Amino acid sequence: MDIHEPAIHIDDILLLKDDSLASDNVCIVTGAGAGIGRATAIAASVNGLMVVGLDIDETEGNTTQKMARDMGGQMIFIQTDLTRDVDVAHAVAEATKLGSLKFLANIAGIQHIDPIDKFPMQTFDYMHRLMLRAPFLLSRLILPHIRNSKDGTGAIGNMASIHAHICTVNKPAYNIMKFGLRALTQSIAAEGMGKIRSFTVSTGFVKTGLTLGQIPAQAAQRGLTEEDVVSDVMMGFSRVKEIRNSV
Repeated sequence: MDIHEPAIHIDDILLLKDDSLASDNVCIVTGAGAGIGRATAIAASVNGLMVVGLDIDETEGNTTQKMARDMGGQMIFIQTDLTRDVDVAHAVAEATKLGSLKFLANIAGIQHIDPIDKFPMQTFDYMHRLMLRAPFLLSRLILPHIRNSKDGTGAIGNMASIHAHICTVNKPAYNIMKFGLRALTQSIAAEGMGKIRSFTVSTGFVKTGLTLGQIPAQAAQRGLTEEDVVSDVMMGFSRVKEIRNSV
C-alpha cells in the first residue's frame, strides 16, 4: 500500500475557461506550503489567476511558488502566521497591490489526536485561531475588496472535511473547527446576496502530509498496523478503499 504523498504534475490540473480567471484578479490561498493548499495555489495560478500564497513555512511556501511558476502560473508567497492579526492584515494589503482581490481559499489547518478529557487547551486555542478565526478575519478583510471590484463578484472557498458533517473520535477540535467553517461559509453566502459566492469542499481522506502524519498516532492508540489504520479506520466506511491524491 502506497502511503506516501504524491507529486503534483500539470497534467493532473483541470484547466477551466472562465473570464474571471484573469491575471489581474487576485486569489489568496492559505496553507500554500503543502498538501491541498499547495495544490490549490498551483491550480489557481495555472488557470490564470494572480495567486498570493500564505504559509508559516517559508521554505515550503517558496517551493510552491517555484512549482507554480515552473508550470506557467503567476504566484507570490508571503510568509504569514495566520494566528497573528498583523500578519494577516499585512498579507491582504500586499495582495491588493497586485490586482483586484476577488478570491480566497481558506485551507490552512493542523490536526491533533486526543480525546476530549485529555485534549490540551493550548492546542485547542491554537487550532481555533488558525482554522476558524483566521478564515473569519481574512473574509472580513477581503469582502469589502470584492464588493468594490468592477463587477462586485467573487468567491470564498473554505476547506472543510467529512469531519464538518460527521464527528470521529479523538479529533474534537478538528471536528469543531470544520463544523464552524460550514457556518462561516453559509454566513458569507447569505450576506453575498447572490454576487459573492461561498462554498465548502468536504473531502474524505486525501493523501497529504497532514493526513499521512496522523497514521502513526492512530496506529499506536488503536494497536493496529499503519496499513490497517488506512484500510480499516480512515477508509473503513468509504466505498472507495483508497486515499485520494491531493490534485
